[in-house]
Amino acid sequence: MEDKIRVLVVDDSAAMRSRIYEAMSAQERVECCHCVAGGTQAIDRLREGSYDVLILDLILSGIDGFSVLETASRLSGPPRIIVISALAQDSIVRKACDMGAYFYFLKPFSMEALVNRALEPLPGGVGVSERGAPRAAPVLPPVKSLDERIASIFLSVGIPAHIKGYHFLREAVKLVYAKRTLINAITKQLYPAVAEAFDTTPSKVERAIRHAIEVAWSRGKIENVNTIFGYTIYSKQEKPTNGEFIALIADKLLMDDLTRSEQTRVI
Repeated sequence: MEDKIRVLVVDDSAAMRSRIYEAMSAQERVECCHCVAGGTQAIDRLREGSYDVLILDLILSGIDGFSVLETASRLSGPPRIIVISALAQDSIVRKACDMGAYFYFLKPFSMEALVNRALEPLPGGVGVSERGAPRAAPVLPPVKSLDERIASIFLSVGIPAHIKGYHFLREAVKLVYAKRTLINAITKQLYPAVAEAFDTTPSKVERAIRHAIEVAWSRGKIENVNTIFGYTIYSKQEKPTNGEFIALIADKLLMDDLTRSEQTRVI
């Protein structure tokens, strides 16, 4: 009989905690699944009890996920650490893995895949419940599709998928990603191209994208925007124009492509 495991979930989203709790609690091998919202609570839990698996978001209130990761990896019997995050930069993924993360899932992710990673045995047949067992080599996420990468950015900055501006903005980013010069002809070429794809008008495209950006700013996730791009760009009082925001995301995607290509050549 396989050993039972104890799971700790750390995420500031109540909905995400609930989804993971339900998925984990349904597994016969899971003895218990505890959930907390903040980094301080997570560290207290880790110091008070023994966990076999830690499912951890990096963006937390108070103490951030990297601090929790560092604490967990230094325990005498460290848990298997699975990071779940909307942050897709290669540098952040590699930092998390270097600090002890076993796997890195980009949001949104497959709950079934998360459960499988949490329950799978370590290489060599070592069970995850054997505390102090050798940690598996860090596993980098597979290359995501363009739509998945854009969705990860939108999720991180707080643009909800149910509004029209989300879909218009995604199409605009994809068009500029494919043809950078379109950013210099937003009104004459970009908006009309998006409008044609969705059978609407350029003016409605412009307004919907503007609304999507305003929603993101109203949700107060400006620090996520600055984290994604690697430096401080905007404050709460400074909203980008449609063109600036589209260009920033397209440039981010292109720079990530270049970085990944250079790393591949080095390897």
